Amino acid sequence: MKYTKLGNSELNVSRICMGCMGFGDAGQGQHAWTLDEEHSREIIRHGLEMGINFYDTAIAYQSGTSEQYVGRALRDFAKRDEVVVATKFLPRTQEEIESGITGQQHIERMLNKSLQNLGMDYVDLYIYHMWDWQTPIEDILDGLNRVVRSGKARYIGISNCFAWQLAKANAISEREGWAKFISVQGHYNLIFREEEREMVPYCQEEGIALTPYSALAAGRLSRKPGETSERLEKDAYAKFKYDATAQQDDVIIDRVAELAEKRGVTMTEISLAWLLTKVAAPVVGATKFHHVEGAAKATDLELTVDEIAYLEAPYVPHPLAGVMAQNKPANAKEKHVWSTGNQKI
Repeated sequence: MKYTKLGNSELNVSRICMGCMGFGDAGQGQHAWTLDEEHSREIIRHGLEMGINFYDTAIAYQSGTSEQYVGRALRDFAKRDEVVVATKFLPRTQEEIESGITGQQHIERMLNKSLQNLGMDYVDLYIYHMWDWQTPIEDILDGLNRVVRSGKARYIGISNCFAWQLAKANAISEREGWAKFISVQGHYNLIFREEEREMVPYCQEEGIALTPYSALAAGRLSRKPGETSERLEKDAYAKFKYDATAQQDDVIIDRVAELAEKRGVTMTEISLAWLLTKVAAPVVGATKFHHVEGAAKATDLELTVDEIAYLEAPYVPHPLAGVMAQNKPANAKEKHVWSTGNQKI
């Protein structure tokens, strides 16, 4: 495993971040295909054995049970100061707004619940999961700065935002002397490359770490077109994100399969090796041992300039999908895919 400093922080992270959305009680939350605690623990332990020290979860994943599974596993299998734990918080709810809960109070409440779920005193990276159009960004940034100053979060990151939103937020924090976002978690992979327009060059210029989610496009970049899995069958949200462009995406996926066969490696390794030329640490979900192993091996695979160009050539622009398609004022009060479920915050 290879390691890198995460943006402008002192966090030393593995080049693969284990995405923990696939862990949690399948009876609670967005997904019906998630792993139970016993199998989640096995995957987390195998990740640690493969040198992965960076784990990403969220309060929204399966009503907080992902955080609970991850926290218990890491407490049992690792020393706290040897792992980097990231979790995320959601926008204020309508109920919170109507009851006068401020952005600052909301962040404190959310983080306290996440720490309770994790069984930890602090998180290394606290991530703004999606833009909250109903809360002033100054309140969000002030609230985040407070939890950094209190020691409950070492650093802060952001997810599902436009480059202008990140630039605006960090400019405000710079002006106020507040903690700045050191990482951004956006939707980025070989078949969805819209982040390359503004976010990627902006982050390169500012030294902000890219830790993209959907690194394998919910498994589409790890198997040939036509092959299936439980997640491909059951993940309605991923179908919503990718099915409309499947025909054009399959051209790229076929090239991944071709290169994998030529190099004698898996499609996972090819897809992630490409992404690792662009970002600090992709967030890679794993529900089987071979998922973990493929991701770890990708850090040692170097693609040639010609191979990279061959993979990139068929790409055509894609419309925004998922959370980013809702990132506008007109959608401020729409129901989002993520919620805290049945948790008492």
